[in-house]
Amino acid sequence: VVVDDGSTDGSPDLARRLGARVLQREEGASGAAHVRNLGARATRGELLVFVDADVIVHRDTLALIEQEFTQDPGLSALFGSYDDHPPGTLVSRYKNLVHHYVHQHARRDTANFWTGCGAIRRSVFLSVGAVDERYGGTSIEDIDLGWRLRRAGHRIRLCPDIQGTHLKQWTFWSMVRSDILDRAAPWTRLIVRESFFPADLNLDRKSRLSAVLAWATVCALSTGFWRPWLWALAPASLLALGLLNAPLHAFLFRRGGWRLAVAGFFMHVLYFLYSSVTFVITAALALVRRRRTAASPAAEDPLREGPS
Repeated sequence: VVVDDGSTDGSPDLARRLGARVLQREEGASGAAHVRNLGARATRGELLVFVDADVIVHRDTLALIEQEFTQDPGLSALFGSYDDHPPGTLVSRYKNLVHHYVHQHARRDTANFWTGCGAIRRSVFLSVGAVDERYGGTSIEDIDLGWRLRRAGHRIRLCPDIQGTHLKQWTFWSMVRSDILDRAAPWTRLIVRESFFPADLNLDRKSRLSAVLAWATVCALSTGFWRPWLWALAPASLLALGLLNAPLHAFLFRRGGWRLAVAGFFMHVLYFLYSSVTFVITAALALVRRRRTAASPAAEDPLREGPS
């Protein structure tokens, strides 16, 4: 089943010629959450497998998914990762390789879900209300679904052997924009809403400490103009940050040489800086809004209660 969300490149016709059932929205784009629900409700299979339009699954992906669910009847959902040979620019390779590395080293038992290449039992999907369609565009609707699954007592597994090639081409600014607006900000609002801070994926303890070290470097550099001895702390904190993430940078070196490793190091430092700032600002605003909502029930957060 291919759900076309207002594309203009001939994708629906190609999908039909290849034998897919195409559901096409003529009125224009409605967002990932709506079209995923539309496709899921049009199927009758026991397992729903979600794949993004810019992901090419491996030849063994579906077989591995079926094997996991067959061997573990109590498993409700699973997801995999991007593979380690993405095409494209330096920024695209960095972004996709970091995603691969994080998913390969995260906890197998997780409270998250990922629709880039993930599967869920259809009955479970419908029982928790499907994907929350109040998330517009591309956001964290899959993470929200994962948290609702765990809250309902369902088990989710990260399976690193289940992989796909991500074809999306990132620029530096599109990466930063997506990290802030599509990931960090809505994820922070979800954390505040649920009062739950998972130590997993990009929110693990190493990532939190890395953000502290990145800001320690910036603070040492900026305050050194008044206290020159503080400049000595900048290389120390930057070195500590590099050592803490040395396995990741070694992985980038193996996949792309010194150029990718060096560029990836500095892009990763920037990532910790802008993501942590986004978290602090968004969390503060969300807490203020929640207090106002408590004082005035009419001013409700449209995503506060989850899907109906």
